[in-house]
Amino acid sequence: MSSPNVFPTGTTIYQPEKAYNGYTVLSISGIGAVLIDMNGNVVKTWEGFQGFLNKLLPDGQILGSLGRRDFEYGYQDMADLTQVDWEGNIVWSFNKKEFCHDGDKKYWLTRQHHDYQREGNPVGYYVPNMDCQTNGGKTLILCHEDLYNKKISDKRLLDDCIIEVDWKGNILWQWSVNEHFNELGFSEQAKAILFRNPNYHVNGGGQCDWMHINSMSILGSNKWYDAGDERFHPDNIIWDARESNITAIISKVTGEIVWRIGPDFTESKVLKRIG
Repeated sequence: MSSPNVFPTGTTIYQPEKAYNGYTVLSISGIGAVLIDMNGNVVKTWEGFQGFLNKLLPDGQILGSLGRRDFEYGYQDMADLTQVDWEGNIVWSFNKKEFCHDGDKKYWLTRQHHDYQREGNPVGYYVPNMDCQTNGGKTLILCHEDLYNKKISDKRLLDDCIIEVDWKGNILWQWSVNEHFNELGFSEQAKAILFRNPNYHVNGGGQCDWMHINSMSILGSNKWYDAGDERFHPDNIIWDARESNITAIISKVTGEIVWRIGPDFTESKVLKRIG
C-alpha cells in the first residue's frame, strides 16, 4: 500500500478547554530549533540550532547543540551542548568530554545524546515555580563512550555514561553503566545472548548499542523519600534503557543501582502486570 500524498498539516486538533496552553519547541532538520504556539504559528526560529533535544529555559533562552558528529564515526553523538539567548547569542557551551579523531579531523566532542538537565529543577527546562538556572549552576549530561568490557562482550560497546559539569566546564562527577553490569539483573541466558550479539550496528566503524539509555533525570522531591526510603533520595538519578528494557535509579553518592525494574518482567505478579 502506498503512502498518502495528501494529508492535513499544521495544527489539526486543538481543544483549548482541555489543553494546557503553552509553546512547543521542535528540532527540525535543515532549519534549526523552531518555537510554535498552540495554533501552529511559528513564534521564533534559532537557525542551525539543532539539539538532541532542545529545551527552553527561563527568559527565552534555549539549550541544544550547534553540531552533530558524522554518522561515519559515531551514532547519535552531538558535538556540543550549548545555551543561547533569544537573539541567538551563545551564553554557555560545553564540548570537552572526549577528544576524537574522525579521519583527518581532530576535535573535542561532548557526545551528548537524548537528555541533559540544568540545575534548578528535576527536568532541567522551564517549569513554573521551579527556577532552572540560566547564568550558573551544574548540568547533568547523558553521553556516549566507546569501550571494551569482556564481561559483557568481546565486541566494541557503545556505552552510556552520565557526567555532571559546572558552569566553567569542569567534569565534577561521572557514571558509566558498563561498570554496573552485575547490578542490572540479566539472567545467565541473557548474558550469553548479549555476549554474542550486543546489538551491533555499522555506524562509527562498528558499535554495539547494548543499552541505549533514552532518558535520565534527577528524582527531586518525592513522597517515597519523605516516607523514609533512602533509595529515592532527591539527588539520585533515574534512567531508562530501550534495548535492555530496564528502568533504574542510581545513588548519586555511591553510583550503585538502588532500585530497578526489568529486564525480566516475569519475576513477579506485579511485574507481569506491568508487562
